[in-house]
Formats: sequence, structure tokens, C-alpha cells
Amino acid sequence: MSQRNVIGEALIEDLAETLQIPQSRYEAAGRSYRSVADWLDRPASVFAGVDLDVYTQGSFRLGTAIRPVSGEEHYDLDVVCEFDLDKWDRTQAQLHADLGRELKLYAARYGMDDPSPWDRCWTLNYADEAQFHMDVLPSVPDGQRRRLIREQGFPSSDLVQDAISITDAQHHNYRRLSDDWPASNPNGYAAWFLGRMRPVFESRRKAMAIQARADVADIPTYRVRTPLQSAIQILKRHRDMRFVDEPEGRPSSIVITTLAAHAYGQESTIAGALLSILDRMDAYVECRSGEWWIANPSDPRENFADAWNDDSSKQVAFDDWLQTARVDFAAASRLGDAIEFVDVLAPRIGRDLVEAAVARRGGSRRQAVTLAARANRAMRRVLDAPHRRPASWPTFRDGSVDIVVASAMRDGFRPQVFGSGEPIARGSELRFDARTDVKRPFDVFWQVVNTGEAAKQARDLRGGFDVGDITPGVLSREETATYPGSHSIECVIVKDGLLAARSGPFLVTIA
Repeated sequence: MSQRNVIGEALIEDLAETLQIPQSRYEAAGRSYRSVADWLDRPASVFAGVDLDVYTQGSFRLGTAIRPVSGEEHYDLDVVCEFDLDKWDRTQAQLHADLGRELKLYAARYGMDDPSPWDRCWTLNYADEAQFHMDVLPSVPDGQRRRLIREQGFPSSDLVQDAISITDAQHHNYRRLSDDWPASNPNGYAAWFLGRMRPVFESRRKAMAIQARADVADIPTYRVRTPLQSAIQILKRHRDMRFVDEPEGRPSSIVITTLAAHAYGQESTIAGALLSILDRMDAYVECRSGEWWIANPSDPRENFADAWNDDSSKQVAFDDWLQTARVDFAAASRLGDAIEFVDVLAPRIGRDLVEAAVARRGGSRRQAVTLAARANRAMRRVLDAPHRRPASWPTFRDGSVDIVVASAMRDGFRPQVFGSGEPIARGSELRFDARTDVKRPFDVFWQVVNTGEAAKQARDLRGGFDVGDITPGVLSREETATYPGSHSIECVIVKDGLLAARSGPFLVTIA
């Protein structure tokens, strides 16, 4: 993709480490779901005598869980309760209710709040010190689905053997006895995911066993970290931050995880895996008869991109996020300077977390005088805005550009010339004039970044690069002071496809 730097790649490795959740979290999760399994299997349980399998699914199962953006270590633990029952024995609603009654008794026994019911599952709400809650999904084996897929010649029929039927209050057969239930396959998916990284996974697990002078089987799978898992964790954090103010566009974790696993080429380093995954992951998005498709590898009839077909803006948001991630991490991998590394990734990883990654390599947060650290608080909000797009043009700065005059006009008032950060009245018409010494021909772009609740509610945070008009003399841009708060505008000059000059953000404070 691009030229890479040893220091930049090492800092990406450190970044992955800062995203890891403590091993004690995995151990606590294991104790908790096994406690629930024991409760459901006790003699007084409504499920007494029913064979039961309880296991995790989702990010804890795949080893891709990350610390929440909020900084508070509260995690979602997804657990499946698979009861060896026939679907003609009870309805989805009855199975869901039976599990709910048992979980209410469990919660009362251990002094917990009542579990919360949802369409598919129940949520056990642990005390704050436990730092997680558990979503418990009732299910039964899905024999019919297995037969149907085998008859259709699904090539990975071994994955289908673990398919399950789940409850869903929105399903048309929820309250009827029927063989037609919603389906899922967390065990099949987990097996596929492990298969995508098996050579590296087994090599690392064996090395850990040798170092610990133990058998390979004695090394818990959650202790083994592969570049694929770490790359997915970084991508999920980047996604979480990018859409923190625009959650409706947030790509789902299952989409990111599936495409990343497809694109992984057994790279031995995190940076190598991350960059190659970003380069190739969209190649695994299909278009079938005008519809977007990302097939579930453990059941190709399930489409993880269904939401894109229901709302096309979600597919646009995914493409935008992927392009942004490509630019961010290509730039970060090229950098040999820790301060620049922080400034590049802070908007979509989080400044504290990136600084913590830099500090792991012997740097000091206090010594890292980054661009944002030198700026005032208002400018920092703009520089670290997650929707502020990175420039995607290769950089070859052979000139300069400056915003030389900014003026605000209101009806009945004389134009007011203002400087960066000086307050202006809401509703003013704004004009920005820039000058450059770059020789024509060139292209001019303006990047406007809005912040604040009003712009967020109006879905007008912006952050991209708008094409500007090129006229003889001064380069000009007109805007309107619509939303209160801190915003910025920057002029960028592109010549022969290269970024030749940029003015730096001009702070616009609207009172």
C-alpha cells in the first residue's frame, strides 16, 4: 500500500496492547457463565434432566473484545444456552419465558437486580464492581437447517453441524409450535474464524507452551493473541471513535470481523496484518442482483449486509470509514516520529489511548508536545474531532497557503474582520480569503469541521474536503455561522495529485 517505517509499525503494535482487556476479565467471564450453567442444571430447575451446553459467542469468544470508548471497563458478555429440546416440545415464547424465570431466581439468589427481557435474550445485570453484564440467549439444536444446507451442497457442511435455533419475539412463529425458528451458528462461525488464523494461532500457542514448560492444551485460547485479532481490535476502536457522534452509520462488528478474517493473509506482525486487511477487505463484499452481500461463512444464506440494502447510507458510511482507516493507518505506519503518530491517530483512536501506546515504548506523555497539546481547548476539540477526515493525497509541500482575511457580515451591520478564535454572532455570513504561492494550475479544497450538539443534532458535522472555486487573485470561501460552538476551516492546495500546501485550521467560534 505505502512505504512503511519501523517505528510507526512498532507503535501500532503498542497500540494493540493498550486495547487489550485484562486476562482477569476473561477469567471472571468464564466463572460467571459456568455459574449460570450450574444453576440451570440443578435438580430444582425447570430444565433439570435436559442436556445443556452453555458457551460464549461474540467478541469474548473470538478474542476481539476491546476496552469501551468511555474508559469505564464495563463489558458485554454474550452467552448461548443450548437446550437439547425438540422444537415441537415448546414454543419460542415458552422457552424464552422458562429461561427468564430461572434467571430471575438466579438473580434473587445472588442479590442481583432482576434480569432484563429482550426480543431474543435476557440480560443479567451484575453489580458495578463486576464490570460487565451478560446477555443470555436461549436456543435448541437446528437439525432441519443442517439437513437443508447439506442437501443444497454447502461446501463447509462441517460448520453447519453446530447450527442452532434461537428465540425472537419478532418472529412470526414466536408463539406457535413450529419447526421454523430463527437460526444462528456461533460455534460454526467461531470455528471458521479460528481456521482463518490457525497456522499463526497454533504456532504462538505452541511457543507459549514451550516457554511455560506446559502442554499446549494447558494454554487457554484467550491467552493467545494473533495479528488478526489485534488488527480487528484496532479497527473496532477506530470505528467506535469515528462514529461516536454519528452512531446511525456505525458499521457492525460482525461485518468488520468477517471481512477482516477473509482478508487476513497470515501476516506475522500486527501492522502488516492491519494494512493488508484494510487493502483487501472490501474485495469480499459482493453485489448480487443489485443487493449487497456479505455471507455468513457458517451459513451462506445469512447476509450480514442486510442493513445496507434496507438503508443505503449504511453502505456509504462503511466505504467512508474504510477509506478513512486506510489513510489514517497508512500515514501512521510511515511515521518515525511519536508526536506525529499521536496527532494522526488521536481523532479516531483517542488521544489518551494513543499517548499511552507511545509511552509504552519509553516515551513520556508529558514530553510529547503534540499539535493538539499546543493548542487551546477549543482548537483541540476541532483537531480531535473524529469526523475530521485525513487528507488522502500524497504530501509534497513545495509551497504555502494562508487564510489572510476572515470577515463576518450581518444585516444592518458593517462587515467585521475577525481573527482565529475570536467570537462572532450566530447567523453571520462569513467569507474567508486565502493566498498561496503555489504556481497554477492547481486545485483548491476547503475543509470545514463543525463540533457541538447543535451541529450533531442537525447531522451537519461535515469534516470532508469541499472543492473550491479558482479565480484570479484571492481564493475565497463563503459559509454561514449556523451552529454555536467551536468550528474550523482550512484551505488545502493540491497540485498534480499531490498535497502542495495547507493553511492549518482557522478556528471559528460562534457565540
